[in-house]
Amino acid sequence: MDPIFKALADPSRRELLDRLNARGGQTLRELGEGLGMSRQAVSKHLAVLESALLVTAVRRGREKLYYLDPVPIQEVTDRWIGRYGRRQAALSHREQTLEGTVMDQSEFVYALYIQTTAEKLYRALTDPEFIKIYMGGYGPESTWEVGAPVRWKMDPDGEFEEVGQRVLEAEPGRRLSYTWHTLQPMHRQMFDFASEEEWEKAVRERSKVAFDIEPADEPELGIKLTVTHNGFDSPDSRMLEGVSDGWIAILSSLKTLLEGGKFLDEPA
Repeated sequence: MDPIFKALADPSRRELLDRLNARGGQTLRELGEGLGMSRQAVSKHLAVLESALLVTAVRRGREKLYYLDPVPIQEVTDRWIGRYGRRQAALSHREQTLEGTVMDQSEFVYALYIQTTAEKLYRALTDPEFIKIYMGGYGPESTWEVGAPVRWKMDPDGEFEEVGQRVLEAEPGRRLSYTWHTLQPMHRQMFDFASEEEWEKAVRERSKVAFDIEPADEPELGIKLTVTHNGFDSPDSRMLEGVSDGWIAILSSLKTLLEGGKFLDEPA
């Protein structure tokens, strides 16, 4: 908790968090506009926020984009505000704020730190035995070569299906990216579509997901995994709504599996 409170104590850093809460994926230059401080000063503030895990940075070409990670703030709410009798009001307000943030953005970006190696993490993203465990029997299957199909199992008791997904990038220990499937008939029952036209438009949407693996800036944190799922038509995308919750649950299970070590050196 100490790094979080230290980061939140400075008004300039709180302003940076507010800006990222309003719009994620901003560059250092965009975040510094109108703050009345040098780029170097803004960079130092962002480094403090990153150390507290309140902000995550993702490289896109030559640019570095910054995103808010609200999870530590939620933990502060649970640990300190809730115990003093304001839990329900605080959580309700925070939930409304987070929901507004999600609806303002048309991509999902999530970073987490795992105590493992880059090689084992990449293996967990591609090995069917690992995938079966932390995805609960669902998930992808592929040879993981660029251009290869990524077949998907929609039902733990079903078979892997060809749903039009393809591997875009595959750099062991560094990066994995593939196109995502469109909405399937089973998803129509999960979401309330107002019209046939709305459903047909949603079915045409084609997104993609990327997994970036890199050492954490602070070695004791382990390996940093950043998941970016983008290419959605709008912030109101039903697929975006579905994957946002789904990825967080999947990645939590992945972290638990790798840090537990139970399946690292032996078949499941």
